[in-house]
Amino acid sequence: MSESTPEPLPPVAANDTAAQPAAGRSGLDGGTAGEVLLSIQGLSKSFGSVRANRDISLEVRRGEIVALLGENGAGKSTLVNQIFGLITPDSGTVSIQGDAAKIRDPKDAIARGIGMVHQHFQLVPVMTVAENMMLGHETTRGGGFLDLEAARSMVRELSAKHGLAVDPDAEVDDLPVGSQQRVEILKALSRKADLLILDEPTAVLTPQETDELLGVMKDLARSGTSIVFITHKLREVLAVADRVYVLRQGAVVGEVATAATDARRLATMMVGREVVLSIEKAPATPGEAVLEIEDLRVQDDRELVAVNGFSLTVRAGEIVGVAGVEGNGQRELVEALAGMRKVVSGRVTLGELDLTRANPHRTHHAGVGHIPEDREKHGLVGTYSIADNLVLNEFDQEPFARRGVRQFAAVRENAETLREEFDIRSSGVMQTAGSLSGGNKQKVVVAREMSFRPRLLMAAQPTRGVDVGSIEFIHRRIVEARDAGAAVLLVSAELDEILSLSDRIAVVHGGAVVAEMDAQDADRTEIGRLMAGDH
Repeated sequence: MSESTPEPLPPVAANDTAAQPAAGRSGLDGGTAGEVLLSIQGLSKSFGSVRANRDISLEVRRGEIVALLGENGAGKSTLVNQIFGLITPDSGTVSIQGDAAKIRDPKDAIARGIGMVHQHFQLVPVMTVAENMMLGHETTRGGGFLDLEAARSMVRELSAKHGLAVDPDAEVDDLPVGSQQRVEILKALSRKADLLILDEPTAVLTPQETDELLGVMKDLARSGTSIVFITHKLREVLAVADRVYVLRQGAVVGEVATAATDARRLATMMVGREVVLSIEKAPATPGEAVLEIEDLRVQDDRELVAVNGFSLTVRAGEIVGVAGVEGNGQRELVEALAGMRKVVSGRVTLGELDLTRANPHRTHHAGVGHIPEDREKHGLVGTYSIADNLVLNEFDQEPFARRGVRQFAAVRENAETLREEFDIRSSGVMQTAGSLSGGNKQKVVVAREMSFRPRLLMAAQPTRGVDVGSIEFIHRRIVEARDAGAAVLLVSAELDEILSLSDRIAVVHGGAVVAEMDAQDADRTEIGRLMAGDH
């Protein structure tokens, strides 16, 4: 694999004043001086011996969009949870429009004009949009009945005012994810939010829904609403934010205006070193068919069909990316291929082996490596050491066991080798896996699944929740597996990841492949349209 050498970046100093926005800058149109809506001074928070936030100071002006960037575990979520009253600071102040009174809880935060849209929506699926809007703020009419018509009117008025079209009578469970997010934003705005906090707001959106949301954020800012949002997608930061605060190890290490920076510079600030954002790779040279999926049908946990006639071939020496909005059968597909979920009908073969009814043990020993979507639930045993987690699939095989007796020296030697090769940052190989950062947990899983050189590597959301430095490392190892002859099936909700790594792309909707294309010919807009079901 070839890799380009980026141009050297000029040094970026913490709180680089040369990159600061002009005094009084507010809103995307660079309007007149805006009042300071949120001011944080010297905020610190520890959990036991872990200092999650260290002496953080920042401010947000009215009508300004501010992004919070940082590696996994940098303290971003802890910071916004203190602003919203979910966590109490150990020291420092949070001032809202000059009022430094302690924010006691989320109800207090809402009363003071702060709204928050969490990454996992706080909606009741079986209720309508209007009913969800009323929750916690119920109004009644004569006879003590809930005034649903007033709630419907409020939804219509706010929808029209902010360009967030939703049907007040639609059940939330029937809405696409993008519309559910609109409901969450409308809920916050209905409480008269002056400051809106968005935690990873585009994590489950299609490219079109993402663009729509970014447009909504700009419109809200122009109308005077301030926005603080957490994201790891540098493209979105540059597209919508006025300023960026970069956090590292719980402290602010840089503040910069987006007009004065770029993606490479932001990535460098985040991890403290230069990062290759796009892995260059040689053209694929596909060989024999390794994985054959024919007309596969699989049910979800509710016994509804989630994978519905899925067919795909993956060859040795190629990366096939599965692009789709989450919830279109990707999870059930991967679990079925890994032997973790029963197949209703169809056929799965690995070379000459029929794995349609295989269990996880047989699937692994047939040559399938599986980086699971949920590393906490399916990838690691948190209470086990790093060393033990690295041999979970092979603990009873030589050289790690001999005649039923564990060979501890071999287990440890394997762990020391993989710890160095995969840059697993820990105090030692006997540290528990559960105490590692998200990126290092993922490296343990990647190391285990790649170390036995699988014929087929299935990578499901391989960089979810990990920092940009770990993303670079994991992407490089996936390409190296391809170049070593493995067939790679990449399942990701990150379209940028699919476009960057894949040699061929299969777009899924409704549990089936609706289109296949060479990655070099792929068009982002066309893929987004297919992901949304327009085919």
